[in-house]
Amino acid sequence: MAIRIEFRGLRYLLAVLVFFLGSVLQLRAQGCNGVPSSATGSVTWNPQWCQEFNATTAGPPDTTVWAFDLGNGGFGNNEIETYCGPPGYSGNSSTCPATFSTSTSNAYLDGAGHLILQAINSGGNWFSARMKTQGLQNFQYGRIEASIQLPDTSHQGLWPSFWSLGSNISTTPWPACGETDVMEVWSSSVLGGPGPAGNRSTLHTSVTAGSGLQPNGHFTFPSGQANDTAPHTYGMIWSANMQQFYIDNPSQPYYIVTTSNLPSGDTWPFNAQLFLLTNIAVGGTLGGTPSSLTSNPAIMTYDYMRQYQAAAIPAPMLGTPASITVKAGATTGNSSTFTPTLTANSGYVYFSCSTTAAKASCAIQTNDPLNPYVTNSGAGAQETVTVTVTTTANSTASNFPHDSTLSHWIPALVAFPFLLIVFPSTVRMRRVSLYTLVLVAGLILTGTAALSCGGGGSNPPVTPSSNNGTPPGSYRVTVYGFTESNTSNGGNSNADAHVDIPLTVN
Repeated sequence: MAIRIEFRGLRYLLAVLVFFLGSVLQLRAQGCNGVPSSATGSVTWNPQWCQEFNATTAGPPDTTVWAFDLGNGGFGNNEIETYCGPPGYSGNSSTCPATFSTSTSNAYLDGAGHLILQAINSGGNWFSARMKTQGLQNFQYGRIEASIQLPDTSHQGLWPSFWSLGSNISTTPWPACGETDVMEVWSSSVLGGPGPAGNRSTLHTSVTAGSGLQPNGHFTFPSGQANDTAPHTYGMIWSANMQQFYIDNPSQPYYIVTTSNLPSGDTWPFNAQLFLLTNIAVGGTLGGTPSSLTSNPAIMTYDYMRQYQAAAIPAPMLGTPASITVKAGATTGNSSTFTPTLTANSGYVYFSCSTTAAKASCAIQTNDPLNPYVTNSGAGAQETVTVTVTTTANSTASNFPHDSTLSHWIPALVAFPFLLIVFPSTVRMRRVSLYTLVLVAGLILTGTAALSCGGGGSNPPVTPSSNNGTPPGSYRVTVYGFTESNTSNGGNSNADAHVDIPLTVN
């Protein structure tokens, strides 16, 4: 009995211990213990993944969370640095630091709540760090942000970034996998970079490739602020078919991009998973040429990185937009404008459309100042959505009147000159009797009468050749709305709201 009681007690203690350890590991893996929810207007954002860098002693980053790109291959941009992982990291160059020191390590936790990345010129050679979550943590949608103080980019040489790549990059190589640059800064002396006064945000896709989607997002700090004198929050709100970029205030994005902004023939790769990266590149396409004026060491300080997910946002109400009646090919009277009802201060809604009409298309145009495919629930005046339908004009293969009395007498008109030529000559040559000529003429006229059978002008119209435009008929145009909390694959069937607009083509 005593043994059984002890055994039961031991099992109980083991169960408690396993539960406790599991909870600790889960908290460590998630890292959001103590991080509160965040609100933007009426939207609640709940933390899902957090890196607070709250180590109490200085040391290398957690390699269960972070992987490292290594080497000095230029990384497609003619960069000149050698990227190093923590001391002892597999694949490190032999020139990378072999032991940990805050003065030589290119990425470390400072023991005071920060992650430090530093580019160091040692003996004429630059060493830096490029950290990533690839293979360790993927992300899909939400609010992704980081609090960062940048190195001084007044002079050429440095190119710090906080960015992402599509997680399918190994099977769908860059740029088709998609790249999103949340924070990207370089000297204003190189291709008009933002320097300490601002930031750039750029999307790279299959068609836009290295130059990225233009225009890119350009932010300028208010007077008296800079990216290298204090930490700022750099983030994006990412939902199906839409990415929004902000600094310090997620309720006030400065740049919004949607799938409708892509050039013709391009594809939107951002409805799939991605991984995060951060680095300080040296030299290269945008970094420019380092000099004695380039900061050494160049230090980038992170206070945190986080991903939040939005609680469900109420679907917009799209009402009953006016129907559209249009002649095929017409460019006026082919639109309908309506004002959607959005939950106040619930962020932006992306709109798209489709139509069932053949050889036709539709397009969305809003009056939002940031992006013509979205509306802002926080705008002072309610924003409108206009859907425009483009149809194809109809035409036939021939313009000759098919229902004409004249058309029935074409064979006779052709035969008459023939008889005028043949009859006299035949008579002179005396080769054919008059009776034979009369018989031939009669056959021709009989054939003509057969073709015109039916009474001339009272005949039913001859069916014209098929038209090559939008056929007359009744169709519909459907408008779709996607909120910031939409985490679908972006398909129209997964929209938060939709409305059908009757379309009549004459």
